[in-house]
Amino acid sequence: MTTPDITARRALGACAALMVGALTLTACGGNANASNSGGKDSPKTSTAKIAISAKDGATDASINATGVKVSDGKLTDVKMTVAGSGQTVPGAISTDGHSWKPKQQLERGTKYQIAAAAKDADGRPAAANAIFTTVSSANSFIGTYTPDNGSTVGVGMPVSFTFDKSITDKKAVQSHITVNSSSGQQVVGHWFGDRRLDFRPQEYWKAGSKVTMNIDLDGVQGAQGVYGVQKKTVSFTVGRSQVSTVDVNTETMTVVRDGQTLKTMPISAGSPQHTTYNGQMVISEKFTQTRMNGSTVGFGGEYDIPDVPHAMRLTTSGTFIHGNYWYNRGNPPFGRQGTSHGCVGLADVQGAQGDTPAKWFFDNSLVGDVVIVKNSPDSTVSPDNGLNGWNMSWSAWTAGSAV
Repeated sequence: MTTPDITARRALGACAALMVGALTLTACGGNANASNSGGKDSPKTSTAKIAISAKDGATDASINATGVKVSDGKLTDVKMTVAGSGQTVPGAISTDGHSWKPKQQLERGTKYQIAAAAKDADGRPAAANAIFTTVSSANSFIGTYTPDNGSTVGVGMPVSFTFDKSITDKKAVQSHITVNSSSGQQVVGHWFGDRRLDFRPQEYWKAGSKVTMNIDLDGVQGAQGVYGVQKKTVSFTVGRSQVSTVDVNTETMTVVRDGQTLKTMPISAGSPQHTTYNGQMVISEKFTQTRMNGSTVGFGGEYDIPDVPHAMRLTTSGTFIHGNYWYNRGNPPFGRQGTSHGCVGLADVQGAQGDTPAKWFFDNSLVGDVVIVKNSPDSTVSPDNGLNGWNMSWSAWTAGSAV
């Protein structure tokens, strides 16, 4: 059995003998490729340089920008997995071989691993690896926005963001969201509190215009230690102009499209005890049928209707314009008196079928269309109660911008 001391002495002896017999070696285990050694040169290092966007060990990697690039070479293989589970993250190498990116946005607060391989022009290989964690939900914010990409909306539809964290650096966040219209209208943002940011022009959008919003929040600090994760471009089209005016004095609604009156319809607004808001209100949602329960909007058990037909939301607080099939057939209120709890009612039938005034208006309305209520004894709707910033003067609107 050889002891460590004996092994060490043998190694030293061998090293000494080597020094005597080959003076070109300057140290034990040194570089043997001296110019007069007569040996072949070692293979050259690959010139391909692989760069993984997320640094190895990072805990705040982007869920959007993570990917792989190579210079002086082409990628031959990239494998990305969820660390621990080994689940593959689908991705694709670009046609020129210079980059790779995941096919879908990564998850927040998740640990990933990337292994990449490439070759330079002479076929020499290179490799790189990284294990990192994307930014956590606690340290990031996102904005839920409307309208959706590719949608067609009415002329009153604002761009509205609701953030999942309170924003303290409003200027930084707002400056990284731009909204432009093909109509050339100036578009300005307005903050409602520290979680909601809406954009609109001074007047309604021009019919037929295309609006594009560029969201470049990835890595933007919205509050101390809280960063954005969104990076995308969204566009929508403004359809024809339709503005409908409800006159509570006459219990009628006049529908005007592109400057021409389409129809004047009898309606039933709010009762004297439960009046309807005045003001410009934007249709924000449409439901062929929906449940309306008075207890959810402060009316206790006064009503609970499971199948209200042709319902279109006007405020967050619960104002709708909708069909009414439960009215007294012997004494219809439409065009005569207000009987609702603040909504605007139109004659309809149960099941949302049939040729009714409510169905006609539903079929001829877009999310983003404007419904104006006037001559109600109630107050004007609050600008942040729904998508109703049109009830604010332009000077007040621009004063709420952080940019």
